[in-house]
Amino acid sequence: MPPADDTTYEIRTAAPEDTGLVEALDGSFTTATVFHVETAENGFTLRETAVDPPLTKVFPEEDLGEDDGEGGDSGSGGDQEPQPDPTFLAVAPDGSLAGFVSVAYARWNRRLTIEDIEVAPDHRGRGVGRALMSRAEEFARERGAGHIWLEVTNINAPAIHAYRRMGFALCGLDTSLYEFTASAGEYALYLSKPCR
Repeated sequence: MPPADDTTYEIRTAAPEDTGLVEALDGSFTTATVFHVETAENGFTLRETAVDPPLTKVFPEEDLGEDDGEGGDSGSGGDQEPQPDPTFLAVAPDGSLAGFVSVAYARWNRRLTIEDIEVAPDHRGRGVGRALMSRAEEFARERGAGHIWLEVTNINAPAIHAYRRMGFALCGLDTSLYEFTASAGEYALYLSKPCR
């Protein structure tokens, strides 16, 4: 049963024993619109279009043992020990995981990257994503980040709208990021916002 609209979620840093909960969260989504990308010689345009029937996307499990070379405090130099990049959890009053956000901070360009953010279907539309993003922004300010950056597939219209409401703006496109994956045919959109 979904929680009441006035549910208060506990936002906390994930511990090693939370790994199974995070990995089991259903991050799939259904959308009635997608953003088609129309490329041109000197740029591109996004056009939101309806899809009928609505599209459901289930993300494939990732190979968690593989290092992709991103994130962390790489390129920082200096004497400071790199601090681990956290995952923040939104926990419902019944102890269930409502959502999480994983972040990575790079000192060399003062960028906080939202590596992953997911909200369980029963908790969507209740401010969980906004609360998690607020915690990520607080962490960014603690680290001295100049901006927050994320990547989203062009078919995830619900997330794109949510990020725009949170102040993110489109800053880039990659037409080949998903080319050799289960998401082939989708485009990666990059969004960022200043960290104030």
